[in-house]
Amino acid sequence: MVENLSNLSLLVIFLLSSGIIWFVGVKITHIIDFITVHFGLGEAFGGMILLTIITNLPEVAITFVASYKHDYDIAISNIIGGIAIQTVVLVVIDIIGVGRKAPLTWKGHSRVLILEGISLIFILALVIIGKQFEGHFDQSFASPVEYLIVFIWITSVYLLAKLGLKEDQDKELIKVHHARNPKKHFKGSPTSAILLTIFGAILILIAGVTLEMSGTRLSNHFGINGVLFGGTILALCTALPEISTGIASAKIRDYNMAVSDIFGGNAFLPVLFFFASFLNGSSVLSHLSASNIYLACLGIILTGIYLVGMVLPSSKQIWRMGKDSLIVLVVYLIGLIGLWIIS
Repeated sequence: MVENLSNLSLLVIFLLSSGIIWFVGVKITHIIDFITVHFGLGEAFGGMILLTIITNLPEVAITFVASYKHDYDIAISNIIGGIAIQTVVLVVIDIIGVGRKAPLTWKGHSRVLILEGISLIFILALVIIGKQFEGHFDQSFASPVEYLIVFIWITSVYLLAKLGLKEDQDKELIKVHHARNPKKHFKGSPTSAILLTIFGAILILIAGVTLEMSGTRLSNHFGINGVLFGGTILALCTALPEISTGIASAKIRDYNMAVSDIFGGNAFLPVLFFFASFLNGSSVLSHLSASNIYLACLGIILTGIYLVGMVLPSSKQIWRMGKDSLIVLVVYLIGLIGLWIIS
């Protein structure tokens, strides 16, 4: 059906899908906050697992559909490019959500965030290592590296949950948590919250599928390289929930949650390689291109810059952003030029 549609129709579907992802992403975040508080699930489970998985459902849909069609450029670059562009979302949060008093990493830095960033770098390094086993696990559902990525993610969630409980003893963090008061955002019952979450997740999944199908057709028509498209335009559209939730968290002064949503979501994305490999019938990591490895390295560099900003926080701002955010923005723009050249 998609192949018979005009470019204008494909563009409308692409934009409409992006709009649904943005709108539902904002609404479902407040509902998940309500569910987390009502059932006492805790910040770790609510923010790092429920919210992370829900806001990354567009990437889940795109990765699975593209893997099923053996369109590895779109499947892989959407994940790796999504990590790079979602890190740059912190720049947007720094400018729009924080204000003029101090930059994001001055207000939001903790051991939990640093550990999240380190686990993300470990996982991205494993993604690059996974490429080196090309041809060795073609008959396997997943390579040992992909199993290891899942193991590191699960272990990091466990360790972060334990560390988060200790940091919650800080009265200031408790005040911030209560200041969020998610119940004022959702007035319904717990049952309706669960049903709306399921319905919203289905909508995001469907929007992710139509976004991939229409976007792939448009990129092919205009001759845009699959890696370049998946790692930039498509990754930006699927990062819309993270942008909206990150700005919302910063506006209510929950700066740690704003950063955690990004780092946690980025660490989760490579886990999709494991499930995509099962769907594909062989290791997806072995299909990484030079451009994908380039994007993974870019993601490591951008994450590392913010980690330095947290270890050595500075209150100085340049054009309403921290020095680390400015460096991240410049490095990312230079990185895009490099990606265009090698693609």
